[in-house]
Amino acid sequence: MTPTRRHFLRAAGASLAVSASGWLAPFANAAATDPKRKKSCILLWMNGGPSTIDMWDLKPGHENGGPFKEIPTSVPGIKIGEHLPKIATFMDKMAILRGMSTREGDHERASFQMKTGQLPMGPIPYPNIGSLISKEIGDPKAELPNFVSIASRKLFFQNDPTSPGFLGPNYAPLLVGTSNAFNEPMGERMWDQLKVENLQRAATVDANHGDSRLALLRDMQEEFAAGRPTAISDSHVAAYDRAARLMTSQAAEAFDLNKEPERVRERYGKSLFGQGCLLARRLVEKGVPFVEVTMSGWDTHGNNFEFVKRNCGFLDQGWGSLMADLKDRGLLDSTLIVWMGEFGRTPRINGGNGRDHYPNAWSTVLAGGGIKGGQVIGKTSKDGTTVEDRKTSVHDLLATVCGVLGVDHEKQNMSNVGRPIRIVDKAARPVTEVIA
Repeated sequence: MTPTRRHFLRAAGASLAVSASGWLAPFANAAATDPKRKKSCILLWMNGGPSTIDMWDLKPGHENGGPFKEIPTSVPGIKIGEHLPKIATFMDKMAILRGMSTREGDHERASFQMKTGQLPMGPIPYPNIGSLISKEIGDPKAELPNFVSIASRKLFFQNDPTSPGFLGPNYAPLLVGTSNAFNEPMGERMWDQLKVENLQRAATVDANHGDSRLALLRDMQEEFAAGRPTAISDSHVAAYDRAARLMTSQAAEAFDLNKEPERVRERYGKSLFGQGCLLARRLVEKGVPFVEVTMSGWDTHGNNFEFVKRNCGFLDQGWGSLMADLKDRGLLDSTLIVWMGEFGRTPRINGGNGRDHYPNAWSTVLAGGGIKGGQVIGKTSKDGTTVEDRKTSVHDLLATVCGVLGVDHEKQNMSNVGRPIRIVDKAARPVTEVIA
């Protein structure tokens, strides 16, 4: 049979699909938000388990306390670690939950639990809280993704804590700047590492040819999907359609940190986390409802105090600049910031001058929109080993986040096994004291 122009175009369209699959996959059915939405959420994920006893709940004078000193904050009577001076100035916009008490001390299981509210077991793939929340407050017709995860560390866990689970690929995060680094990367021009690849057409393909190829590809996909009406085929079509929209959207410039003045990029710091905070601010400005920024390097079994001091330098600069910019741009009151890791560290200092995994008593922090700031909720014992007041579970924390964002945490989604599952477990007791 002699090849026709239609055969050639079909082949070209298929070739385009294959060559683009490497970067289109992250867009698979990612949704975006309505610019008129009332709330956004930025999750600052401290990968490895931060030593909160050296940051938010110091024990001066006790042998478990370590060498760090407390400093005053903008709220009289509330003190935090000396290496967070910029953050301390925003204490009136923050609430520290010092009564966190969880059960998992394994990185994989604890990360999964903190991000899903569930344990990784059985046939049900539970969704990340970012997927759950962005599903509720996002707009799938918008141009930017619903959920963006920045600088996440490539993990080899069997259970992926960033997965959309049974919600499906429509609610998967767009991954930007994923790294293998165990410690927080730093150096010159860190902003160049946070790019979405292949947003531009190939230099050899002009706009008309590109549009023609995409139109042909869309025809082929719709024809295929019409004969096989399944969620998988619908997701496939949606993925390419949204990716194509992003390629031609001016909103995609939000991912280009070179659009920011150099002095602004410098202010956020020469670390992947700092530049990730800057990118998060740009995405929130464009209406993305859920952004996660990861900072690695918190698994401090040895030389804990050296690493905590170093990491707090990056954290204070990046997070402090984020808070200041959001405030200056009128976005802080509508943006919830959640600071947490998978667990805390042992109050007891080990023989390597480090602290080990400790889920029994630790801290998380909420800041910004929807929060009654200037508060400390919960109390640990003098030695830091137990929670004495207002014990807060994973479910309690996630339900609180939902409450601040206006999401009903008891709402149910249908799982892959035909069983309805709540966004957060029914055992949750939201920390109502911090919800404005």
